[in-house]
Amino acid sequence: MRSIRRQMLSLLLGSLVFAAGLLGFAGPAAAHDAAESSSPAQGASVPSPPAQVSVTFGNKPLGIGASFSVKDASGAEWADGPVEIVDNVASQKLRAGGPAGEYTVSWRVVSSDSHPIEGTFGFTAAGAAEATAPATGSTAAATVPGMGTAEPGVTAEPSVPANSGEPFQWSIVIFAAVAVGLLAVLAILAKRRLSAGGEEQPDGK
Repeated sequence: MRSIRRQMLSLLLGSLVFAAGLLGFAGPAAAHDAAESSSPAQGASVPSPPAQVSVTFGNKPLGIGASFSVKDASGAEWADGPVEIVDNVASQKLRAGGPAGEYTVSWRVVSSDSHPIEGTFGFTAAGAAEATAPATGSTAAATVPGMGTAEPGVTAEPSVPANSGEPFQWSIVIFAAVAVGLLAVLAILAKRRLSAGGEEQPDGK
């Protein structure tokens, strides 16, 4: 009987070590998505302000809570319209007529594992962008915002507040599933060993 208990204890310890290894392996796999590149690239010099800026990620970000801010050296905002996410690329259109000089892009998205991630990059425009010709004076006044009144591509308040609670941890589910499976296997093995031990004993003890 002691031999069976020792075997069960050894098997249990081995199972716990195995489960810990699985949990450790799942940790890096569940790491947050990261930005791989940007357009324009960090520190790049372009002939004029581009029509849009973009960030490429390792996985496709979620379609909620994304925002871009594109400001020139004076602090004027040039992001125009909502952020567009296609596959793993998040893009932000810019208003026409941006001046020459340095631009700073600040972005924020919700990664595929539901964690918000953010970053910044900058580029320099050698010349000013061409402004689109307005159809009428009244239309131009209505559609081209003045300095300081432009809104970011997406409002600063995301659809899902950043502090609305920690996202679900899938590593816990993996660990729990492995633990339940191991306990079930241990129970079956213990039952078999106890049955085999009873059958091996003769009439006398």
